[in-house]
Amino acid sequence: MSVPDAGVPVVLAGARGHGRWHLRNLHRLQQAGLVRLAGICELKPLSDEELSEDGVSFGRPEQSEDFAGLLERTGARIAVICTPIHTHADLALTAAARGVHILLEKPTAPSYAEYERLLAGLDESGTVCQIGFQSLGSHAVEAIRELIADDVIGPVRGIGAAGAWVRDEAYYTRAPWAGRRTLDGRDVVDGVLTNPLAHAVATALRIDGSDRAEDIAELEVEQFRANDIEADDTTCLRLRTARSTPVTVAVTLCARKSAEPYLLIHGARGRITFWYKGDRVLVQRTDQGPVETVHGRTDLLENLVAHLDGRAELLVPPRRTGAFMRIVEHVRTAPLPRLLPAEAWYSEPGANAPRRIVKGIDGLVASSADTLSTFSELGASWALPTAEVYSR
Repeated sequence: MSVPDAGVPVVLAGARGHGRWHLRNLHRLQQAGLVRLAGICELKPLSDEELSEDGVSFGRPEQSEDFAGLLERTGARIAVICTPIHTHADLALTAAARGVHILLEKPTAPSYAEYERLLAGLDESGTVCQIGFQSLGSHAVEAIRELIADDVIGPVRGIGAAGAWVRDEAYYTRAPWAGRRTLDGRDVVDGVLTNPLAHAVATALRIDGSDRAEDIAELEVEQFRANDIEADDTTCLRLRTARSTPVTVAVTLCARKSAEPYLLIHGARGRITFWYKGDRVLVQRTDQGPVETVHGRTDLLENLVAHLDGRAELLVPPRRTGAFMRIVEHVRTAPLPRLLPAEAWYSEPGANAPRRIVKGIDGLVASSADTLSTFSELGASWALPTAEVYSR
């Protein structure tokens, strides 16, 4: 079966690993005639098998490890960048300098200085950049904000986020940058809070209307690592927004069992639970029965195309990740995550490699979201009694 020739020409940088998700999404949008995969930037070209989906071929997009040359030769209008964190700013600015608009995978950048450099380059070039926090495309986000505005659960007393995932030791050996704070002198900051479960942070901030850099008043983190890595695999964040909303985010990659991450919005007369990967919302009020709804989602690449055509507002412009980047910077400059003592975790065989499980962490993550407390406040014996605190 052939593929449509119509659609916005797109170059994908990074088509393996998580890039496979973007490749499948491009396949879907190409079949709909919205985009055309014009090029793929990879160190090793993709095989014919890798370039097909459900028996349908992408055709033969040009492949090269020369990103700048690929953009110019293909006439790309959009670049989707799904590459190691420490390459984000450089590649995005390479595209921007050529007038190519960008879908940039999260996190936006590995440091606040790189984030500011990216903003300056985008402003100078006039190109559009969308940051790949897919959860912010969920229609549930605005639905929850409307519920809060309508006083359905009363005044908001705080937002808690919980993320408990399982990752084995091979997760940290899959790439040289995995689990690193730096690589060859460059910031990476590949920790649980800033990369795999970063959506929990960004979504909580968006729901509170506190996603810009100036919206963070205070923050503290308790960072730990059971695995033999530089970055954190088990962390609790607490912040206060400029609106005075307390927000906690408790996340781990060392859970006993993977669970769907969620947010808890605590109100004076009820609460809202939001499972953001499934766009599912549960409203519980003191005077009424529970109500559960499932919402739609706008794909961020589709939104970028619609924005360029003047049909939609951009959902995740870089400046609306400024508060998240304040958190990334705090994590980057904090002391090394504390290595958990051997008695705090145990190892189990996994499908591909052993995995480390922090004792009781599944319950601690849930309790943090439920009580807006940190690990140390919940009495975890391995948690630090004090945390590094930032105050604006």
